This record gives sequence, C-alpha cells and structure tokens, in this order.
Amino acid sequence: MRRKLVVLDLNWHRRGWYFFCVAIARSILRTCRDVIECPVTVPAATVLLFMAAQAHATDIEPRAYVNTPVGVNFLLVGYAYSNGGLSTSGSAPLKDAHLNVDTEVLAYAHSLDVWGKSGKFDVILPYSELSGNALVAGQRRVRNVSGFNDPLFRFSVNFYGAPALSVQEFANYRQDLLIGASIQVSAPLGQYDKDKLVNLGNNRWFVKPDIGISKAWGPLTLELSTGLYVFTKNDDYYGGTTLSQDPISSTQVHASYSLGRGVWAALSWTYDYGGRTTIGGVPNEDVQHNSRLGATLALPVNRNNSIKFFANRGVHTTAGTSYDLVGILWQYRWGGGL
Repeated sequence: MRRKLVVLDLNWHRRGWYFFCVAIARSILRTCRDVIECPVTVPAATVLLFMAAQAHATDIEPRAYVNTPVGVNFLLVGYAYSNGGLSTSGSAPLKDAHLNVDTEVLAYAHSLDVWGKSGKFDVILPYSELSGNALVAGQRRVRNVSGFNDPLFRFSVNFYGAPALSVQEFANYRQDLLIGASIQVSAPLGQYDKDKLVNLGNNRWFVKPDIGISKAWGPLTLELSTGLYVFTKNDDYYGGTTLSQDPISSTQVHASYSLGRGVWAALSWTYDYGGRTTIGGVPNEDVQHNSRLGATLALPVNRNNSIKFFANRGVHTTAGTSYDLVGILWQYRWGGGL
C-alpha cells in the first residue's frame, strides 16, 4: 500500500501539474478581482526559470524588452517542472533518454538609467533535482542528481522608444515602437561530474548578445528578438575528451495582450538553429533545427506583488533536449518611489 501511494503521488506530480496551474490561475483571477482596483503601472520583469540539463535549450521570454521605471528592484521566486528526452545523433553514447527535472529559482533584477535610456541588470540562480534513465553503450542507466545550475547574468538597455523615467513620469508613458539590446553570460558554476553524460551544469561559459524590437497597438504588442549563443570549450567532458560547439542562433516571436488592470497574456514561438558539437576533434551530425511554442499568463496581486504562470513544449527537435515545461513565478518589487 505504501508503494502504491508513492506511485500515485508521483503520477499526480508529473501529470496533474498542468491542471493544477490552470486551477490556481482561475482561482486567483476570481479572488483578485476585488483586490485590483487600479491599473498596475510598473511592468513585471520576465524571467524564464529553466536551464536544460546537458544539452542547451534556449529561453522563451515574452516582454523581455519593456520600459521600466528607474530604481525599481525585483525579487523573483519560482518553480518549474519539465519532462522529456534528448534528441541525439546516431553516434552519441547517450540514447533513449527520459528525464524529469524540478527546478526552483531565485532571481533579482534592478532597473537602471543608462545615459537617459531605460536599462536593467538581472541575475538568475536555478537549483534543480533531476531524475531519469537512458541507454549508455546499450545498457539502461539511471541518473538522480540535485544541485545548482549555471547562474545567469544579463545587462539590457532599450536604446529607442523607452526613455529612463521615474515612477511618477512612467504613469504617462505609452509604448509605441521600442528597440533594445542585451548581453547575457552563463558562468560554469553549476553541478558537474565529468564521469556522467547528464549534468545540471555545463562546465563552460556562454555569452549571448541579443537584439529585440517591440511594437504596441493599444493592448496588443508584437515582439521579435534574435540572439546568438557563443560557447567556450568544455575541456573536461565525459571520457576525458574535449567538447566544443558551434554558435546557436535563436529567434523568438511573441504576441502579448493586455487584459486590463495589469493582467496580460502572451503566446510565443522560438526557433533555434546551429550548435553542431565536436567531441575529441570529431564533428557530430547534430545541427539543431528546433522550435517551441509557449504561453504565459501574468496576474497582479497588488502594487508590489504579482504572479505568473507559464508553459511551453517542443514542436520540432532534431538535436538537444525535447521537453514539456510548466511553472509558476512569484514577483515582489520595491524601490524607485513605489
């Protein structure tokens, strides 16, 4: 009986989480209707909560380029659950992988005045518990590991259409055309074991320059961004070899709609190309042609707190991690005259 209860609990955790998020979202919409008596004028900072294990997976992030009043701080705490596998080339030592990852995230962001333009700095620290199995050299292996993922640091600036404003000045701001750019860095500080093929950290740096454009038509906003992930080598890869990877170009398209009183929803699509790996000087046939779809719902609780639900899934994956993901994020903001 005890074993049966454990199995039932795991099945709810993995399958019922989707329905749980939807039920909570509906409940919050009902209970917050009377709490939100005026529009929330400070937009929420948007942070995706998932870093893929071993194979790199890019983030789906609507409203990455928005104007934010200067001097506002954001503290974010969230949880995401994903399950899926790895799409690998025929020569890869790891095959038929099935992975479940629970990720908790702590993040901080601060809005800046960058020579009269609005900017932002953020840092993301994920912690994950991974469990799963795969075929390694024809034998089924089980992997259970927990630890920190590689932390992420990013600086962004909106250099057109988003002047640096105080909270009071921001009340009269209306977005039209906005253009911005960012640079993100991932440091190799996460859990890594050179004797394992699947890890939470990647044991290498990456740098991602990105540029985005956003256009608003009343409550509807369309966004387009494109970036390039550039990786350093992993000189301590599985089996004592060296792993190198070509850059990955990532393009994202988002359509977000403001429902009033600070509530907004977004549909997203992303496409990644490139990233062929070379192990020990031997190139692999694993160029990525990957696409994903995502949805986001953001709900304000009061002037300082908001909550966000998000989900995304792989549409087409030729290499890397193909997974489904759902999550929830709580955000608290302060400073800047709020």
